Amino acid sequence: MPKILSGKIISFGKMANTVKVEVKTQRTHPLYKKVIKRSKNYLVDQNGLEPILGQLVRIQETRPISKNKRFKLLGVKTIK
Repeated sequence: MPKILSGKIISFGKMANTVKVEVKTQRTHPLYKKVIKRSKNYLVDQNGLEPILGQLVRIQETRPISKNKRFKLLGVKTIK
């Protein structure tokens, strides 16, 4: 089962068919119960979609496309 993550586009247009997506996560420390925030950037294959800077998107894990690209863009995340 491939991972599906959601994040925000922080960069595009610098590499061919590639966007950079920032995925933020939160977890609670097991002992101190403090919320720890982490963020990670992923290089994502565009799949022919036109990105907009700051847009919320969903990405899916896939086979390696290049040296650093392991995700593809599924589409725009809908906010309810």
